[in-house]
Amino acid sequence: MTETVTVGLGERAYEVRIGSGLLAQAGRHISPLLKRGRTAIVSDETVWRLHGATLTAALAAEGISATPILVPAGEGSKSFEMLARVSDDLLGLELDRGDMIIAFGGGVVGDLAGFAAAIYKRGIDFVQIPTTLLAQVDSSVGGKTAIDTPRGKNLIGAFHQPRLVLADLDVLSTLPAREIRAGYAEIIKYGLLGDVDFFAWLEAHGPEVIALAPEALALAVRRSVEMKAQIVAEDEREGGRRALLNLGHTFGHALEAESGYGEDLLHGEAVAIGMAQAFRYSTRQGLCAGQDAVRAEAAIAAVGLPVRMDALPAHPFDAGQLLAHMGQDKKAEGGRLTFILARALGEAFVARDVDASSILQFLTAEGAGATGVTA
Repeated sequence: MTETVTVGLGERAYEVRIGSGLLAQAGRHISPLLKRGRTAIVSDETVWRLHGATLTAALAAEGISATPILVPAGEGSKSFEMLARVSDDLLGLELDRGDMIIAFGGGVVGDLAGFAAAIYKRGIDFVQIPTTLLAQVDSSVGGKTAIDTPRGKNLIGAFHQPRLVLADLDVLSTLPAREIRAGYAEIIKYGLLGDVDFFAWLEAHGPEVIALAPEALALAVRRSVEMKAQIVAEDEREGGRRALLNLGHTFGHALEAESGYGEDLLHGEAVAIGMAQAFRYSTRQGLCAGQDAVRAEAAIAAVGLPVRMDALPAHPFDAGQLLAHMGQDKKAEGGRLTFILARALGEAFVARDVDASSILQFLTAEGAGATGVTA
């Protein structure tokens, strides 16, 4: 059964279709959106090896010609160099604005292909076919596209909404268990930021989601997408409530930057630690009951996700360096630090003008080194 969630953006509204077997039916879903039967598929080499033939056949069955543009797997492909290469390949195909790009992969491919679509000839339509759990519940929905720079993650990008998202739950079976856990971090995030009942359901059923049990997986993905779609429809460009979706990300992005954006720390793992830190910091500041922070940390750790910095290979981190990365965060305004903090489970809020010295003290208490610390 296919379930549909609509992202309500007026004339730019689009559907997120969730179910099994959608990849083999992709041509039927995408064909009505095309002015002519031409697409370019941006994918990574790993995803293409596993699933490229299925997608190509599905498109060909509807008379759609598709040319793959492959990039290396991994966060390193979200770069100026790879954006330039993909853009040049698109120009070489002579795609026009009536054609379409398909982003076929995880969050890296979705961000890169979506940004290329946003700037190619001042904007071309694209479809998201996310192949990781993290991308299905988070990055494929909402139109955020970006690349990384040495100064920080996702700092160069654009808002560019897809025309359609196809989330085929079957493709998740080819993912390593570590990638499933990393995606689950973004699922539990939705419970922690705004739906305590969903959080409680995840406490009971999280292991089933991790095991890809069909009914539990479908419910978790659908509820996550519903929450994100609602928030995006209310605040497309993150002027207010959408910032809540960054729960754990300010802490997490700093850890990713210090870890070099490599395989030592996946994005979902960084977010998992960041969410636990956000709750612990909220407790330290007297904003949130200690038992809520303990419960949040326990639920994250229960599925094998890290919750503390000392679990990471790059530990010990330097508190001053982490704070410097936080200053580059997209939510920072006028030099003020912005964090998503919590008053309770399911009650996150945007905290602006957070005191830098209190963050330094917290990071030091968490085990970061104090060498060269400045506030």
